[in-house]
Amino acid sequence: MAVISVIVGSTRQGRFSEKPARWILQHLKKRSGVDARLLDLRDFPMPFFDQPVSPATPGRPPYENDVVKKWTAEIAQADGFVFVTPEYNYGPPAVLKNAIDWVYPEWNRKAAGFVSYGSALGARGVQQLRATAIELQLAPVRSSVHIPVATLWAHYKGGDVDAGLAELEAPAGALIDDLLWWSTALKTARASAS
Repeated sequence: MAVISVIVGSTRQGRFSEKPARWILQHLKKRSGVDARLLDLRDFPMPFFDQPVSPATPGRPPYENDVVKKWTAEIAQADGFVFVTPEYNYGPPAVLKNAIDWVYPEWNRKAAGFVSYGSALGARGVQQLRATAIELQLAPVRSSVHIPVATLWAHYKGGDVDAGLAELEAPAGALIDDLLWWSTALKTARASAS
């Protein structure tokens, strides 16, 4: 059983991100051998990272913040991730980057995929997240879902978001196929190395 966590990467009021997050979660739940979970950053109100040492520092003491502990435990349980992210000013939201930065070994050697929206369909924000993922020893998969602006605007104008998301079934399927292949391969490799 592969545990795949879908991370809702925005906490702002009136956000769009939970709609595509729940949509991709439902697609994951249709797959056999998958335990799909939703991690909403609203449920993990972490302070901005301010610790004296990086989470990557070997032998560092555990962080004391209870929300950070809860977040880290959730990341540790997962075998792969789908980051659902808007693009803000050519990058991901600060709240998402902060949540990523609180954790290190729990991300290592797991697969990551991306669902994005915003300017340029969120592609520039995903590009930055891919570089961050590599630094965390995550394996970002090639396939991703980039939601057209018309679907985003449907959310704000009371239109049919589901119809817009339904048009993205093929890229969603490709993303999930790639993510599950890599998640399974990396889980097997992690188990054989321990």
